[in-house]
Amino acid sequence: MATLIDGKNLAKRLNEMTAQRVEKLRTSHDIVPGLVVIIVGADQASQRYVRNKHRTAQKLGINSTIKELSSDVSQEELLTLIRQFNDDKTVNGILVQDPLPNQIDEKLVTKTIAPEKDVDGFHPENVGKLYLNDNSNYPVACTPKGIMTMFSEYNIDLMGKDVVMIGRSAIVGKPMAALMLNAGASVTIVHRHSKDVASYTKNADVIVSATGHLHTVTADDVKPGAVVIDVGQNMNEDGHLVGDVDFDDVEPKASFITPVPGGVGPMTIATLMQQTVDLTEWSLLRE
Repeated sequence: MATLIDGKNLAKRLNEMTAQRVEKLRTSHDIVPGLVVIIVGADQASQRYVRNKHRTAQKLGINSTIKELSSDVSQEELLTLIRQFNDDKTVNGILVQDPLPNQIDEKLVTKTIAPEKDVDGFHPENVGKLYLNDNSNYPVACTPKGIMTMFSEYNIDLMGKDVVMIGRSAIVGKPMAALMLNAGASVTIVHRHSKDVASYTKNADVIVSATGHLHTVTADDVKPGAVVIDVGQNMNEDGHLVGDVDFDDVEPKASFITPVPGGVGPMTIATLMQQTVDLTEWSLLRE
């Protein structure tokens, strides 16, 4: 039976530490970390996610601002707004919520956010530092960074391990692979065009799945004692939130496993808050 990686409890403790850091910045430097989330359009899932971020930030003492724009906003209007927040010294982290409407060039939006305020860690400069394993201060994509915190908390050593990353997105798959590679793992990335994915996962010490598809990983795909991290969020036939991994099937074979819900999800938002404070503290070092 696997050890359950309790992301909900770990996120709670991480938030407590973040709140302490926020209070220290306020009392020692008279600074309140500022986070701005820009949301374009009325996608309900995005709005719920943004409200959750906003509530968490407020609870931790972070100055959180939501800027809502209509779905027909022009690209230049959005870029102008981002530049204004880049120049605002009270703003330490800027995030533009996906999805964006068709008239917006998402890559240009990402490049326009100042690297030192890129709380999502998606700016090409920050991605480059991640892949170079640069030893300076820079933000990293929040979900992968949160998973690395899980590995550390549960003493899961990646050095020399064979890891399979299922999914190649810029949000999870690629930065997650880079972080694990930097930690000394041998990393294989597989995706929808890969042939015989199970031939890779069956030999993996660690599997991370971020596909958004039910039953991506079953017991037949996992060797005994593997660590299984489930990033997926899907609705099953009964309308319940589940992950990519067939949890009941895989859990008896794994050594560690994350549940859905209560695993990776809470760590993503907690890491976003942590990184907002990181950016604030790093800004002081540049002064």
